[in-house]
Amino acid sequence: MKLLGIDTSNYTTSCAWLDTESGTIRQRKQLLPVPAGQAGLRQSDAVFHHVRQLPALTEQLAEDAGGSLIPQAIGVSVSPRSAEGSYMPCFLAGAGAARILAAAENVPLHTTSHQMGHILAALYSAGCLSWLKPDAAPFLAFHVSGGTTDCVRCIPDADAVLRIEPVSESLDLKAGQAVDRVGLMLGLQFPCGPALEQLASQSSFTAHMQVHLKDGCCSLSGLQNQCQQMLDRQTPPAEIAKYCLNSIAAVLTAMTKDAAQKSGNPAVLYAGGVLSDRLIQDQLKMLPFRTAFAAPEFSCDNAAGIAVYAARKEMPSCLF
Repeated sequence: MKLLGIDTSNYTTSCAWLDTESGTIRQRKQLLPVPAGQAGLRQSDAVFHHVRQLPALTEQLAEDAGGSLIPQAIGVSVSPRSAEGSYMPCFLAGAGAARILAAAENVPLHTTSHQMGHILAALYSAGCLSWLKPDAAPFLAFHVSGGTTDCVRCIPDADAVLRIEPVSESLDLKAGQAVDRVGLMLGLQFPCGPALEQLASQSSFTAHMQVHLKDGCCSLSGLQNQCQQMLDRQTPPAEIAKYCLNSIAAVLTAMTKDAAQKSGNPAVLYAGGVLSDRLIQDQLKMLPFRTAFAAPEFSCDNAAGIAVYAARKEMPSCLF
């Protein structure tokens, strides 16, 4: 079966082509253009850029797939989270395009959340699609990006693919926001994750912020302030970058331990752009739990998991 996935999030336009017979996914994606020195876009601008970028990316994906895209089903993200009331205008661009394609080809259209896409892309790339079997045990998943620092409980479900229940989150600044704000503070280009990781790799600094959880939830607003104070004291940029990433790793470690203890130590999946950072991954891999991580190309925003969702809706027992 051949399926098309579309995702128009902040800040990436993406489409993916899944062939279940071979189990392969091809994808095309492009960051939205953010002016130098700025930490984001207005939603109206994000929608505009998605509308401009999606046609060209789809054409490129068609070439990758052999010259044409004739899907048997389409998946699209229509909200940030798998929660009632979750909404962001940028998803309208992808949802509209998907509706047109589904109507033109007379094929099923399956809608889901950006968060679901991240989790499924991580499972696919980590070789853990067996976690989706209806009789499989629930697992914990972290979705850590510019808009979320969420820990959720994922329960396999033949009809819904996964039932996603919130466990804990950041009560203020999200991890991706902290990375970008500290990066901009140090003169890096938004989005700052890869450049901040490269800068941090130049330092052996081991310190991190003190971690205090409230009912399993974290607070990251103090991290930005502490990094600014370090910069004011003329601390080397590499040490500030390392302190920032060390602190995020320490927070996620504490959140994982808390959630796992409350849930009976289940397997833990890590997804989202922030978790493509190798420094953070290396620290989380030291936890005494079964852990799985998305491959780098499936960790940042992408439509691969959306295509996987459509496949699972069409063929609930298929694990590619």
